[in-house]
Amino acid sequence: MEFRVSRFEGLGNDFLVFDTAQGEPTRPWPDLAREWCSRDPGPGADGLLLLTRTAPGELHMRLFNSDGSTAEMSGNGIRCLVMAAHMHDGAPDGASYSVSTDAGPRAATVVSSQGGTLQIRVDMGEVSDLPEPQGWGTLGCHPDRPVRHVSLGNPHSVVGVEDVASIDLLSLGLKVPQVNLEIVEPGPGPHEVTMRVHERGAGITRACGTGACAAADAAYAWGLVPRSAPEVTVRMDGGEARVSISADRRATLTGPTVHLGDLTVHA
Repeated sequence: MEFRVSRFEGLGNDFLVFDTAQGEPTRPWPDLAREWCSRDPGPGADGLLLLTRTAPGELHMRLFNSDGSTAEMSGNGIRCLVMAAHMHDGAPDGASYSVSTDAGPRAATVVSSQGGTLQIRVDMGEVSDLPEPQGWGTLGCHPDRPVRHVSLGNPHSVVGVEDVASIDLLSLGLKVPQVNLEIVEPGPGPHEVTMRVHERGAGITRACGTGACAAADAAYAWGLVPRSAPEVTVRMDGGEARVSISADRRATLTGPTVHLGDLTVHA
């Protein structure tokens, strides 16, 4: 059977979006995610998103990582899903969507469009603390190095470092594959941090939206960005996202999303 998938990226974090209105493939979704997300020979992506419309302005998102595992939430992925629905609907700037996810409902608004790029703002929910993940001690972090373990519906471990480029992130990420591992350094600007990420189920990616929120929460907590700053700019390999954290630790993520094209796949 032939189906169409649409390819989107948010800050270099790319996803294939499958509209479930096309019908259900006969093969299991984890198998298709591994095949379609493979960059050799498949179309290639960090993950596969299933888009289901449940009512006008209401969407459901299901996310499979490139290794076939599932993830509760993705900040870049949800923006890609919303852009797919927005393009299909021909909706204007300012359109809002309610998206149900395995991490709970999320509200998203298309802030602006320019040159094929949509800026989309997402209420990412509450940042909550988590216990230290199993196997954390194998990373060998110095006891004075700042570390935070938090959830945005999915698990994150954030480590403060002096220079993200000097860290062997792949080796460290493989030691705690059950969490998203972010390393964060201050700057370069006064309200900015620089982040690299090893994502659960996908490996090193160019950006992570939930990870950017976890990094911003840590930046405030560690004093890298003053509490008076209304938002934190998180610089990643794929570009920058803007994150605000409210007094009750509710995160809002704003960033760009681009449609890269449509593909025919077999299932």
